[in-house]
Amino acid sequence: MEFDIRQSTGHLMVHVMKLHRHTFHKLTEEYDIFPGQPPLLFRLHEKDGQSQKELAESMRVKPATLTVMINRMVKNGHVVRRPDPVDQRVSRVFLTDRGRSVMDSVREALALLEEISFRSFSAEDKQLFHRQLQQMAKDLSGFDAGRHPEGGSTTEME
Repeated sequence: MEFDIRQSTGHLMVHVMKLHRHTFHKLTEEYDIFPGQPPLLFRLHEKDGQSQKELAESMRVKPATLTVMINRMVKNGHVVRRPDPVDQRVSRVFLTDRGRSVMDSVREALALLEEISFRSFSAEDKQLFHRQLQQMAKDLSGFDAGRHPEGGSTTEME
């Protein structure tokens, strides 16, 4: 039987993630927050004043991607950049009062999104789904690290 992408679980996952992203945007659009920015808000809430390099590494994004994100957040008043007092070449990022307020609203929106996403799931089904996603992430991470799912190397496929 030929593989039908439209009937695949992967295709359904992409569709669900698009719906998830769209719903998140609808819940947060009044705060001038865009997908990808909440993790930055939460990291700064945990440890304000991190360098852009530290943030890029912890978020696993390219420095240029982070720069664009921070520029947008500076423009919207969520964060400010300040030079490092010891090394003027280093730029540190800090939450503003508006950024802290928005972070609280985003946290509430994420909780609502979680509720909406799983409203028809039992607690057990939600836990099972969570474990299955963790396993899938582990399997895909292993593939990315050069381990083929059947035990071989991904370089053998090239």
